[in-house]
Amino acid sequence: MTIPVLINLQTLIDEQKCYETIRQLRWPEGLVCSKCGAKSVVKRGFDETQSYRQRYQCQTCRARFDDLSDTILAGHHQPLQTWIFCLYLMGLNLSTHQIAAELELNKDDAQQMTSQLRAGIVEKKPEVVLSGEVKLDELYLIAGFKGQPDEVRKRGDLVVQGG
Repeated sequence: MTIPVLINLQTLIDEQKCYETIRQLRWPEGLVCSKCGAKSVVKRGFDETQSYRQRYQCQTCRARFDDLSDTILAGHHQPLQTWIFCLYLMGLNLSTHQIAAELELNKDDAQQMTSQLRAGIVEKKPEVVLSGEVKLDELYLIAGFKGQPDEVRKRGDLVVQGG
């Protein structure tokens, strides 16, 4: 009988790569100040507790910030690797209870993390814009225009074709 070997997946995620990915996603056009948007930013060392978390200072407004400032990941005690892995597990559609077990977290901490990640995803979700011709199987019109396609055409909101 073979005994399954358990691997802690968190050890497979490189902390340095996590921060590099965050920087690439956050500043795809190059580093800018999180307060004023200026490009004149200098590096000011690394965080004492998270060795790959770069600190910066804006030369224009003098604001200090780091890789996670003004993000949903800022101000939490969990390392970035844990947040990334939590997001991965959410993508696998695991329950919060399962995520807590996998990450060896208190279920309340896992609940808070997943809630914040979901809120961040919704906040950054781009607005859906339809363009071109849109085909519908069914259409419901408000009662004032029901059975009166000429009135709909007059409004110009919708092109009605026979069908």
